Amino acid sequence: MSAPIQTRPPQATRGGVDIRLPWWAVALPVLAFVSLLLLILNPADAHAAADQRAIAHLLERVEQLTGH
Repeated sequence: MSAPIQTRPPQATRGGVDIRLPWWAVALPVLAFVSLLLLILNPADAHAAADQRAIAHLLERVEQLTGH
């Protein structure tokens, strides 16, 4: 009695994986990380995250923390 042979579908035989993410799949985690980092650095000024001065202040703090 012969057993049935299962073959792989044609898509599974390709060598690489082709996954394309939309732009927001990268932008949203980055935005969340920056927002949480601002909350950690100074919770009182968290509302100013959209302000350009807040971003400059954040970069200055990061520079101070890294010792450069």
